Parts: sequence; C-alpha cells; structure tokens
Amino acid sequence: MSRIGKLPVQIPSAVKANISGQTVLIEGPKGKVSKTFDKAVTITLKEGELLVDSANNSRLAHAMRGTARAILANMVKGVQVLYSKDLEIVGVGFKAILNGKMIDLALGYSHPIKYEIPEGIKVTIVENTKLKIEGVDKHLVGQVAADIKHFYPVEPYKGKGVRIVGQYVRRKEGKKTA
Repeated sequence: MSRIGKLPVQIPSAVKANISGQTVLIEGPKGKVSKTFDKAVTITLKEGELLVDSANNSRLAHAMRGTARAILANMVKGVQVLYSKDLEIVGVGFKAILNGKMIDLALGYSHPIKYEIPEGIKVTIVENTKLKIEGVDKHLVGQVAADIKHFYPVEPYKGKGVRIVGQYVRRKEGKKTA
C-alpha cells in the first residue's frame, strides 16, 4: 500500500482544479496542464485538496494510487513554478540555433538536425551552446531534454556531445601506443 498515495495534494488559492471523469485539469498563473488517469484510481476534489484512492483492491490499483498522487502534485507545482532543464553542447563546431518552433542542431554530422519544439515548451538558447527548456509539464520537459540529448550522447573519450548541466561523465583513457 502506498504511503505517498494516502497524502492529499494541497491546492493553493492561485490554482484551480477541475475533474471530469478520469481527466484532471489544473490551471495556474504559469499555464494549464491536463492529464487522464487510469481507471484503477479515483480522484476527488474536496475542500481545496485532491484526494486519490484505489478503485479496487488490486495490486495495480495500489501502485497507481501513489503514481497518480505524485503526478497530481507535479501538475500543481508546475502551474505555479515552471519546471526547467539546462542542456550544454560540448564539441568543436557544435551549436544550436532557434528558428521559431524549430531547433537546428549542428552536432558534427553531415546534415543539420531539426527538432520541432512541442506545444507548451519554451526553449531559450544562450551562446549557441547552452539550452534552457521550460514548461509546466514535468514529464514533457524531461522528454524534450532526453530527445535532444539522444541526438549525440556524451562520448567517454573526449567528452563531446549534449549533456544535462551537472551530469557526471565518466571519462576513459585513450589508446596507448608503445
């Protein structure tokens, strides 16, 4: 049984919540986010709190209760304070350019990589090598960062590639000639 799932999610005065079936819509000063949850959980709004309960006594329902409560808490926090991830591009000639809702990435390949920014995400680029990804949906912010990082993961010999700021990169020693 989930201990996290038992706790109610407090809704501040600046945030509005609306439940329609299994879909929850949270609106706040920074934006709005909506999510549809599994039928294994029931979500109720009572006196400024969101309560999550298991729909039945199955193992899946108990697991989903804690998951749904954590997602709801992230939704409430996201509409108050934007989630953000910082990326860094390391390598000679590696850069990123923002063209409207597209990011052009030059990562040492023979062609530029074009990535379309999803709706609800704001990307700012500083010095052509530092990207800041912001949005109200924690999952979407992390997914966009992972997608961009996936185009050229950091390689262990020279440390070139796209990395999350603060990420530890284990370096390897190069080939030795005798």
